[in-house]
Amino acid sequence: MVSSQQRIKEEIFIPPYEGRSALLKPGEEIIIIDVEGKQVGDFVCFNRNDPKEFVSPVHMRASLSSIRLKIGDGLYSNRRRPLMTFTADTVGKHDFFFPACDYYRYKIDFGDENHPNCHDNLKNALKDYGLDHEPIPDPINIFMNNVLDDVGDYEIHEPLSKPGDYVRFKALEEVVIACSTCSQDMAPVNGWKVTPLKMQIVEAI
Repeated sequence: MVSSQQRIKEEIFIPPYEGRSALLKPGEEIIIIDVEGKQVGDFVCFNRNDPKEFVSPVHMRASLSSIRLKIGDGLYSNRRRPLMTFTADTVGKHDFFFPACDYYRYKIDFGDENHPNCHDNLKNALKDYGLDHEPIPDPINIFMNNVLDDVGDYEIHEPLSKPGDYVRFKALEEVVIACSTCSQDMAPVNGWKVTPLKMQIVEAI
């Protein structure tokens, strides 16, 4: 996972139903590891020097002409330039179509007004960098397994990720990232159970 020329600078554990954030310098990489398997991570990324610029899935879909995330793809911003690149993947199935779950998702669709949600998890995580006042962008949903059926509708299946599977992103700018363990335990999104993720920050070569 990490070459002999690289060093893990920091390791961050993300408990179930929570989020964590980190600062990456240009050239540094973030590895996001599914600790127990079948756990989605909602991932967002801001330009540290101008938080009005952020990774934007809708712009990614246009720039990549795809709804698939592949090794070598850029994570394009709302200004249509990549802030990060996708450098490694052991799963091959992710989503950047769905928004983060929020208070209203659980209240309206599931009748629960007190359920943890990724929107709030990400907002809380971003307090460490003074970004909790910024609107939360739509995330990249790492390990999320959505299947498009023959008529163009989405079906949510359990993730394909196994314990120890990971993705890896490289920072092209100084960025603040945040990731939440997806809090959905009322649908197959996380295999009906919320479990931890782990992030490793790898120093630039």
